[in-house]
Amino acid sequence: MRIVNVVKNSDADSYNSPLDKLVELDKSALRPAATVMLIRDIENDAFEVFMLQRTLNAAFAGGMYVFPGGRVDESDGIEELEQLCDGLDDQHASGLLEIPSGGLAYWVAAIRECFEEAGVLLARSTKTNKTIAFDKPEIINRFAEAQLKVHDFSLSMVELCRSEELHLITDSIHYVSHWITPVGEARRFDTRFFVARAPESQEPLHDSQETIASLWVQPQDALDKLASGELAMFPPTSENLKFLAKYKTSDEVLAAAEKVLKPVAILPRLRINSDGKVTGVLMPGDPDY
Repeated sequence: MRIVNVVKNSDADSYNSPLDKLVELDKSALRPAATVMLIRDIENDAFEVFMLQRTLNAAFAGGMYVFPGGRVDESDGIEELEQLCDGLDDQHASGLLEIPSGGLAYWVAAIRECFEEAGVLLARSTKTNKTIAFDKPEIINRFAEAQLKVHDFSLSMVELCRSEELHLITDSIHYVSHWITPVGEARRFDTRFFVARAPESQEPLHDSQETIASLWVQPQDALDKLASGELAMFPPTSENLKFLAKYKTSDEVLAAAEKVLKPVAILPRLRINSDGKVTGVLMPGDPDY
């Protein structure tokens, strides 16, 4: 995946931007990924966001608190899914992401990963026209089984939607930020962050496989816990929490998210000392970035 014109710089030489040059020199392939921030209102005109703790022995981000998400798989972009997505087709989605094609797969991946990792399915029943409700034991058990099958690839999202008569509510999931893993990391991701209202009739929970803990937390409280060392997280997570923390209710967040157009890709850089060891992360705008 080639990235161009992300960071504008009038002094760039034969490259379009400093990021172009870094990507050109880097040998690690960027993996497309999608993450969704689930939010819900609570008392006193406040809201919470759902977070997961990744397993301590994970190959990437072990022990870190994250939002549900993961890699965009090839199956997320198959043509059959387009007719099962509400209010969004691939052309429109790709335009929002500023890529030639395949944009809808990011929304589908966000929904799939949220279902796999947290057991929340952002979909509506075509029979009731309402978000699917996990409100009866037989429904809960059926979708718990489907969650496991989707996770191990024995059930596709197309098969799930067709068998349960569902459409994915892609029109209710808003794209708000774009982050790229620093050059030099062993695993690098080109990640799009989304925000969506959590269904009232579904209760998220970590899967106890890729994730080992979960919590609902107010964004500023999560940032305070990061500052105190109680929660560990990477800059993309904390910076998206700062976006959420600007608002009082989930309605305000979603209204603001709808107005976000063409987020600038953010590429942190690793700070490396004279011995070649990573000592920190530099953000765009830092003096020595």
